[in-house]
Amino acid sequence: MSDRADEVPGVVVVGADGLARPLWASVDPLMQEYYDTEWGMPVRDERGLFERLSLEAFQSGLSWATILRKRPAFRAAFDGFDPDAVAAYGDAEVARLLQDAGIIRNRAKITATIHNARATVALRDDPDVEGGLPGLIWSFQPAETPEPVAFADIPTTSPESVALSTALKIKGFRFVGPTTMFALMEAAGIVDTHLMGSHRRGSSGVWAH
Repeated sequence: MSDRADEVPGVVVVGADGLARPLWASVDPLMQEYYDTEWGMPVRDERGLFERLSLEAFQSGLSWATILRKRPAFRAAFDGFDPDAVAAYGDAEVARLLQDAGIIRNRAKITATIHNARATVALRDDPDVEGGLPGLIWSFQPAETPEPVAFADIPTTSPESVALSTALKIKGFRFVGPTTMFALMEAAGIVDTHLMGSHRRGSSGVWAH
């Protein structure tokens, strides 16, 4: 954040470029770029949602900035998060990933990612799910989205994220708790939790403001 940045307490930070952002997106240039160009924009393709679901699981207990810095290494390690490729991983790939210092070397999260890739592939032919993983996830888009003025106004779960978590667990997914699923819904544009004063509010095209 520039020395000329002007913070509105508890609401948004207005940077030297005149754009208002939440504090978390106003200090680290990488986080600012992510916020300005990617976070909250709709993701509707299978690979994109599988990647975000996987990274949200790896983020559990860590900062998102840590995951974002490691995202290129994650993509290289997991074949660009191609569900078919990851679904075919076995013991050799698990061993390789556990030796990869570029990613988070957590065995439970690594094996969950492989398991979730197989569950993603299985959803394509699931007679109870229309549209595979994207269809399932987006079916939990709520009728309304939050309208937070300050960071404290943003919820960490919702009835829809609880229901999505349950639905994914039924289909065999792991590390998909309600809080993690709400973060996924925020990142993928399914809900808009941009602060009302942010320059990104309503920019996804999913929600009219």
